[in-house]
Amino acid sequence: MVKKIDRKIVAYKVKPRDEPQEALAPQDEVVHMHETVLRPERLMGTTYKLKTPEHVSEHSLFITINDIVLNEGTVHETRRPFEIFINSKSLEHYQWIVALTRIISAVFRKRGDVTFLVEELRSVFDPKGGYWNKGRYVPSLIAEIGNVIETHLTELGMLKVPGPDEHQQAFLAKKQAEQPQQGDGFPPGAALCYKCHSKALVQKDGCMTCLNCGDSRCG
Repeated sequence: MVKKIDRKIVAYKVKPRDEPQEALAPQDEVVHMHETVLRPERLMGTTYKLKTPEHVSEHSLFITINDIVLNEGTVHETRRPFEIFINSKSLEHYQWIVALTRIISAVFRKRGDVTFLVEELRSVFDPKGGYWNKGRYVPSLIAEIGNVIETHLTELGMLKVPGPDEHQQAFLAKKQAEQPQQGDGFPPGAALCYKCHSKALVQKDGCMTCLNCGDSRCG
């Protein structure tokens, strides 16, 4: 970048690399994520192990999400997901896994909000039926991949998972204490909550209420 200097230079100062460059305020000098951002030689990543019931996939899936740091060392420094890889010994899902990782990686590199991917993936239902994993109903394997991406985006601060406030938590704790519980902490006769996919929906005080996320049919 060439910048024309109109005035006489009377002094100068060299800023060290580790000092935040507050002079980088103009919006056109801040680097945002876009399709033409070059991939650095090294990226930091996180790998998640996804174990599903054997009838879904005999082998575990290992999901790796690599992040890129934009405007490093400045007040505009941000960390965003750049690419995703899914590996498994099973070749049964090979084709759609390759296609899915390429599409998700392409979306990651686009400018703007990419958190919509979570809901899009979680809304995919398997026509053969979903499954239970760690006390939570999962409508499909793709939906569970969406759950992993949700966890990663939450850790980056890009996504805030809504949850009950302190008053709702106190209310839910009281209701849970009033109900007989099973291994997962919820009543054995609880129904499935379609908001958080936990089997924790019970009728209390004439209203269907989820003891896990606080969702209520009565508002």
